[in-house]
Amino acid sequence: METTLRGVGVSHGVAIGEVRHMGTAVLEPPAKQIPAEEAEREQGRARQAVEAVAADLIARGNLAGGEAQHVLEAQAMMAQDPELMADVERRIAVGSTAERGVYDAFASYRALLAGAGEYLAGRVADLDDVRNRIVARLLGVPMPGVPDSDEPYVLIARDLAPADTALLDPALVLGFVTEEGGPTSHSAILARALGVPAVVALPGAGELAEGTLIAVDGSTGEIFVEPSDAKRAELESAAAARKAALTAATGPGATSDGHKVPLLANVGGPSDVPAAVEAGAEGVGLFRTEFLFLDDSQQAPSEEKQIAAYRAVLEAFPEGRVVVRVLDAGADKPLDFLTPADEPNPALGVRGLRSLLDHPDVLRTQLTALSKAAEGLPVYLEVMAPMVADRADAKAFADACREAGLNAKFGAMVEIPSAALRARSVLQEVEFLSLGTNDLAQYTFAADRQVGAVSRLQDPWQPALLDLVALSADAAKAEGKSCGVCGEAASDPLLACVLTGLGVTSLSMGAASIPYVRATLAKYTLAQCERAASAARAADSAEEARRAAQAVLSGE
Repeated sequence: METTLRGVGVSHGVAIGEVRHMGTAVLEPPAKQIPAEEAEREQGRARQAVEAVAADLIARGNLAGGEAQHVLEAQAMMAQDPELMADVERRIAVGSTAERGVYDAFASYRALLAGAGEYLAGRVADLDDVRNRIVARLLGVPMPGVPDSDEPYVLIARDLAPADTALLDPALVLGFVTEEGGPTSHSAILARALGVPAVVALPGAGELAEGTLIAVDGSTGEIFVEPSDAKRAELESAAAARKAALTAATGPGATSDGHKVPLLANVGGPSDVPAAVEAGAEGVGLFRTEFLFLDDSQQAPSEEKQIAAYRAVLEAFPEGRVVVRVLDAGADKPLDFLTPADEPNPALGVRGLRSLLDHPDVLRTQLTALSKAAEGLPVYLEVMAPMVADRADAKAFADACREAGLNAKFGAMVEIPSAALRARSVLQEVEFLSLGTNDLAQYTFAADRQVGAVSRLQDPWQPALLDLVALSADAAKAEGKSCGVCGEAASDPLLACVLTGLGVTSLSMGAASIPYVRATLAKYTLAQCERAASAARAADSAEEARRAAQAVLSGE
């Protein structure tokens, strides 16, 4: 009998196949004591396992490339964290086995993150995966991971670590469903990059029996268990229609009546550029430069290394617009040379622009490198600061750009509600705004962007979040300046229409989402988008807002 479940759709498309479950997690190792004379040997085993796991993660990243490579390299750094390793060795020194020392040290670190306000709990899946891989290697058991299968299937898991998501084979893994996670988790972002339909935050997903036939709609978040022939035909027909629309829609982003909405790509480095170019991106709306810095948490990359990375991206978009976000460190992206180690709540502490203003030499080097990278290129370079709270922040950043001799537009990211509420004031100092809807939702609703339990509040359809977008867009229009969206909200085709109706002037997203957004925008006039935006803001919940916008655009 057909039943319907609903989670959070995070990657477009429809997948129909049998359920296969993720391999079981590593069991907790026994808490036995070892003689003192064995401690040194056990410490050596632990170090070897850590290095082997880190090397494996880096190798997986090299194979995957793009966004996945950056994520996995960051995860390898987590495995090699010197403080964690020191804790492991201390535990072994007082009698723990290598595997038990690793298990307990990671448990302690997990508890520490929870005590720090749970902002970093967004990386719990990453942390658990690193622990499981190290313990599995020490115990000599198979690594946890995707199941072996000769036939295509839909993968079910409690959560998916980046190392698993990055190397999914779309020919075998038709789609995936997780019990936990959120729309802005690493796995969700990587699923969109892979083009694999995915639904997260589905309670009870693990109870779906192995071999059960399900249909996954990554756009709506619906899961149809034992779908009828009619439902399967309906979903397959809708998927075919969407594919045809994607093929037909080409050229710059625009509504059906010609209102231009540039569609830009979010990239993490040169390896992400080919996919963006292939998808027809009109430029880059968010160049995340922090991945360049995460290669070495002990020191900033040299000016020469930065110039080479920036120029590789700038050269790919001649005559195009490239918006670079300066280093966004802190919170879930700590850097030893930059980030305070003892903050009680890193999410509300010294991160983003605040870190850079405390370390002006790091900011100056980055701005100088960007200036040199753009020399002689016919590119429209724009540089923006993360975590701008008010006009004073915006002025400090603009002043730093001018002092570095940067020939570019200076902008501010709107990720803190205060910046949206006082957007017109912020715009007295900068030339454009860019809405980071992931963090803006997090700070608006006090809801960690990676915790599945609060994913309802991370839904970018929340009317309160749409209100803040509208405030920012209205302020930019009044000042004759631009206001784009570079958060994950822009990758939802229906929401992209609403954002356009709210007055947003450009949309930036993962390359895989660009064709979907282009095709959907081309179906509606600007007036229809504006009516859909008004209907969504008048709603009282995210789900009501989505339904109201859909009703307007479908002519109901």
